[in-house]
Amino acid sequence: MDNKQLKIFLTIARLQSFTLTAQNLNYAQSTVTTKIKLLEKELGVRLFERLGHCITLTPQGKRLLPFAEQILKLSNDAKGAISNSDLISGTLSIGAVESLCVMWLPKILKEYRLRYPNVEIALKFGNCTDFFRFLKENTIDVAFFLEKKIREEDFITEIEFPEPLALLSLPEHPLAQKESVFPEDLAGESLILTETGCSYRALFENILTQYGIKPRSVIETGNVQSIKQLAMSGLGITLLPLVAVEEECIQQRLIKLNWKGPAFEILTQVIYHKNKWISAPLKAFIELIHEMKL
Repeated sequence: MDNKQLKIFLTIARLQSFTLTAQNLNYAQSTVTTKIKLLEKELGVRLFERLGHCITLTPQGKRLLPFAEQILKLSNDAKGAISNSDLISGTLSIGAVESLCVMWLPKILKEYRLRYPNVEIALKFGNCTDFFRFLKENTIDVAFFLEKKIREEDFITEIEFPEPLALLSLPEHPLAQKESVFPEDLAGESLILTETGCSYRALFENILTQYGIKPRSVIETGNVQSIKQLAMSGLGITLLPLVAVEEECIQQRLIKLNWKGPAFEILTQVIYHKNKWISAPLKAFIELIHEMKL
């Protein structure tokens, strides 16, 4: 089992195609096929199901996935640690909830890329539960959480700041005309929410449950752009970080309701594991987010 085999394995798992993997890695397709066959022979298992043009991981392949990610990451970390070059290179793996990817991350990553073009950046999406596991397994270096204050002893919070949330509707919605909006005003309303597992959705639903409020319907999607489009189409009220809807609010395509219910106390937090080796790419990233003073 070598790094080349594992890189091919991970790329197939991501692209679900031997052909695209060969193109992506600039290998002959025969090389890709041979490397996977050798890996399967060494492990004594099938890693992929091949049904026509559809490629999926077998249960054994799914079990190999986190180990392959860790092995390649440790290999890259080791190369970076022993390099004598002053040039920062290597990999930086970042976990982030999707909503932060339309807020803070783009400007951070743009500046980071300009300064450190030789660092390979990998983004991994998920929810807070996923990121705790990824950090413990060392499959990501650092994670952006949108969550209540995290106090787990295994993790170091490098930076944190309040993330204001806004309850939003079309300007012509009846609740937009009210001077104050209370939880009971949401009874029978249609809601557009992020997917189950999202911290601020859970906070919002807990408030509604506390007041015995039942919405008429709930549309859910993990994509913030889709949520905004659905809300602007008049399909319901939504709750999003205010920074994600600044443009829509300025243009009056959405309006912030004057919420008078319990406060939405959520923080953006940048966290890594206390036992994490601080590689040069990670150190540079941490220094940058402090410098940019998000």
